[in-house]
Formats: sequence, structure tokens, C-alpha cells
Amino acid sequence: MTATTGAGELTGDYVLDTTRTRLGFVSRSLLLLKVRGRFEGFEGSARLDGDDPSRSAVRLTIRARSIRTDHDKRDEHLRGPDFLDADRHPLLTFSSTAVEPAGPGFRVTGDLTVRGVTRTVVLDLERTGTESDPRGALRLGFTARGTLDRRDWGITWGRGMIAGKVALELDVAVVRRRPG
Repeated sequence: MTATTGAGELTGDYVLDTTRTRLGFVSRSLLLLKVRGRFEGFEGSARLDGDDPSRSAVRLTIRARSIRTDHDKRDEHLRGPDFLDADRHPLLTFSSTAVEPAGPGFRVTGDLTVRGVTRTVVLDLERTGTESDPRGALRLGFTARGTLDRRDWGITWGRGMIAGKVALELDVAVVRRRPG
């Protein structure tokens, strides 16, 4: 199948392909340098309705300790109580509350819980590809972008040294579940 697959044909239940998905983020430091990171431990699912996107839903669970910036000392600090507090709050969760068409893609609104605090996040989502894998399973690719303010979740350490805004950069692959 190609990216021209009709929207109705995409309807179904999907599971996140964790080997082909990247959950990344970018923040700025005191020197206005970009600090890029990612989460390596996560799972998720989606119910897509190609005919009525408002009936679609997305769920994502991320292990807080899986955060990586390729700097061990910084990673341990991010896992600690100043940031994610991973020992007390081992999971970050996202659950969509609305999906609506927006431009060439979709706007996904949902509840993001970090450190036991839940706030609304909006992601702009665009489908990047559609194909059948060698076993005949339908695979979809998406990019998602959004911005959040870490202070909304009570993460205030480093005020003046680290930007409050964090850009989310997600490259997501999902596989349709087979019935039965």
C-alpha cells in the first residue's frame, strides 16, 4: 500500500512499533544551545477512525528512567527529584481527549501526566507514510510536534539557566492489530 490509502481503510486498532518510534524533545540551555533528548522505554496504542477522526484515541506510557541525552550526569539529574522524580513517579502518561483535522494532518489534544501532575498538551500530527509489511500488516508513520512549558508540571529547577519551553519531536510508527 502507499500513502494514498483512503482514510476509511485506515480504521482499526493499532499498537506502537517501539523499534521504529522516536520520542524526542529539545530544550535550550543558558548558552542558547539546544539540548536534545529522547525516551527509550515506552509503549502505546491507538484506535483510528479514518472516516470520523473525532472518534480516534491515542494512549502512551513512558518510563521516566528511560530518558537519555547522551550525557550520563545530566541524565541522572533529569531522572532525579529536580526534574522527573522517576523513583516516585516512574511513568509519564498521555491520553488523548480530542482528535480533529487540522491543515494537512490532525491536532491531537490530550492529558499528559508527569510527576503526578496532569496538564493538557496539543500535538500537531501528520501522516508520513502507509505500507503493508512482509506479513501483510498495515503500518502507518506519523510525525508529531508540540511545545510544553515544564513549569506547568512543577519542574522549575534551573530557572534562568534552562528554558521553560520544551519542544516535542515525535516520529511514530504504528501497526494495525489483526482481528481475533
